[in-house]
Amino acid sequence: MMVWVGMTSNGWTPLIFPHGVKINQIINRNTILETVVKPWAKNHFGNRQWTFQQDSAPAHKAKDTNACCRANFPGFISSEEWPPRSPDLNLLDLSIWTILEDKVDLKKYQSIEELKGTLTREWEKIPEDHLRASIDSFIRCLRNCLSAKGDILER
Repeated sequence: MMVWVGMTSNGWTPLIFPHGVKINQIINRNTILETVVKPWAKNHFGNRQWTFQQDSAPAHKAKDTNACCRANFPGFISSEEWPPRSPDLNLLDLSIWTILEDKVDLKKYQSIEELKGTLTREWEKIPEDHLRASIDSFIRCLRNCLSAKGDILER
């Protein structure tokens, strides 16, 4: 099962579960970017400036994906502009997925739908101040990465 989510300094998307597929460039573009991110961002940001950045998963690095992002998200940072293999700069890996994994690992699920329900409920239960603190931590990591000239950050 694949899960997608987006976070900003002042809001976050619902969890997205692309049905029964691995996220390739077509699914990423048509199901996530066009159907979820674009309308969510328009509603959430309106005409305000914002930045869109993805990790370097193959579906995110595809030329068609980057073209779609450049056309629809004015503040897009492409995977070519983002350091590869940069776990220190992956906000979701650093603070969010671990919380959700810890919550869902507590029991066995009878179905994928039950697991999705638990993930969604737990995502919605993460306190807003924790999500904001995660964003603040991410900003500090970005500054530290710049200070370290891209070297691995000490923890």
